[in-house]
Amino acid sequence: MHAESTASAGLSRRSMLAGAAAVAGTAATLSASAASGAQAAEARPAGTAPAPAPAPATADRITEQPDRTGGHARATVFKNVRPYGAQRPVDLTVVDGVITAEPAPRGAKVVDCKGRIALPTLVDAHIHPDKTAWGEPWVTRNPASSIAEYTEEDVKLYHALRTPLKKRAERLMGHAVTQGTRAMRAHVDVAPAYDLVGVEGVGSARRALRHALDVEIVAFPQHGVVRTPGTKELLEEAARTGAIDRVGGIDPIGFDEALDEHLDIVFGIADRHGVGVDIHLHERAATGMESLRAIIDRTNALSLQGKVTVSHVFCVPGLPERELDRLAADLAGARISLTTVAPSSDLVLPIDRLREHGVEVGLGSDGVRDSWSPFGNADMLHRSHLLAWVGDARLDEELEAAFRAGADGGARLLGLPEADLKPGSPADFLLVRGECLPQVVVDLPRREMVVRGGRIVARDGELVGH
Repeated sequence: MHAESTASAGLSRRSMLAGAAAVAGTAATLSASAASGAQAAEARPAGTAPAPAPAPATADRITEQPDRTGGHARATVFKNVRPYGAQRPVDLTVVDGVITAEPAPRGAKVVDCKGRIALPTLVDAHIHPDKTAWGEPWVTRNPASSIAEYTEEDVKLYHALRTPLKKRAERLMGHAVTQGTRAMRAHVDVAPAYDLVGVEGVGSARRALRHALDVEIVAFPQHGVVRTPGTKELLEEAARTGAIDRVGGIDPIGFDEALDEHLDIVFGIADRHGVGVDIHLHERAATGMESLRAIIDRTNALSLQGKVTVSHVFCVPGLPERELDRLAADLAGARISLTTVAPSSDLVLPIDRLREHGVEVGLGSDGVRDSWSPFGNADMLHRSHLLAWVGDARLDEELEAAFRAGADGGARLLGLPEADLKPGSPADFLLVRGECLPQVVVDLPRREMVVRGGRIVARDGELVGH
């Protein structure tokens, strides 16, 4: 039996994540006005191997797709655009999805943007689209005070929701596109309670939205790698079939209580199948640092530099400067990236200091209206706003830095080219009314148009060309 960490009754999701990961416990029954009823149609019979999923092909990445019809360039001129809120409008000429300084080819399509501000679309570096109740009838959540209890609530909600997972995921991911998200890293629960339904469902949503959204899928062992028998085999299967881009982990000491075994399994799967790693690390203080140091050592030992991310990393905020600098140098040397979801001022990562040392940091939504929390909206402009808020941003450059964390930081993390609206940049941008970038971060105006690879993919909150 696993020893259980204690937590006070009624502990919030935010404060629960702030503590060391707790373990097994009994949760109250979750009631959902969405009505009960198992999603039996989604689940396979026990013991049945999943059908091999197609490996994410190069063509699944929009930025790598040739985009020509009959051998002719696809060209569009977006007239009267104000990049980053420039005083004078300019025209953005796009050929085959890339902004160019060359004259527009004959026959180019013309779109009048009417002086709207153009900003790069953003990247959600950490989101859980499989868990969402977005668009469903209101869910009434019950108390939970440990990761184990929250995961039990996840299972209950999964069985209570009427809409199949793949449709819920596609609905949320499509909504993210309409708000200006061009790419995301999707963490999907893998456990015997679900088998690989989440991986298959989010994979289906990725294929349906491939015209508008790049998606990386992480097989995330929310229920633990070691503590939940059968999880290791499911992670292996997901990686073997090519259905995922990364294998995940969670609190090797605080939750799984098996640091070496946990990392042996996760890194072993990554090494055998050529996938990346993204580990949730909620552990704090010395426990978190022990896990993080072990992750750095494994990364270097297996030559997985550039393929490992650690999410949340609550042991890093608040470190003394010298210790932070030493750690950042080691993370940069192993090319380990980090992600934050800006949960509070004392838990958000020191992004600027980490970046000075060459550590890439992405920003993400985390859960969106799931059993953990009624909040979340998959809007990365809003998440940049929250990052600025918890960081007590006041100056224009601080507000701009929060936006850059959501746009450029995530792009670097996912290996995508930055969309800076200059010649050679991918034509990935959104249009809003406003005065300047800092004001947009504060006021969060409606996204009037979203362009992906030179194509209009959303207008006024609705997908188009879908």
